[in-house]
Amino acid sequence: MLENFWANAAYSLAPTVLVGLIFWFIMRAIIRADRTERKVYSEIEVEERAKFEAERAAER
Repeated sequence: MLENFWANAAYSLAPTVLVGLIFWFIMRAIIRADRTERKVYSEIEVEERAKFEAERAAER
């Protein structure tokens, strides 16, 4: 009976743990993608501002 109890407990917790891990991986991927996107956007913005300032200085 003791072995059956622990097997039932493991089988009962396995779906919850599995769904939790899947959720964690998905959220981690979303957060990393957002962080990367913000970094790239920031780099592009710096480049565009530098181009704008260079064009502005050339016009003067």
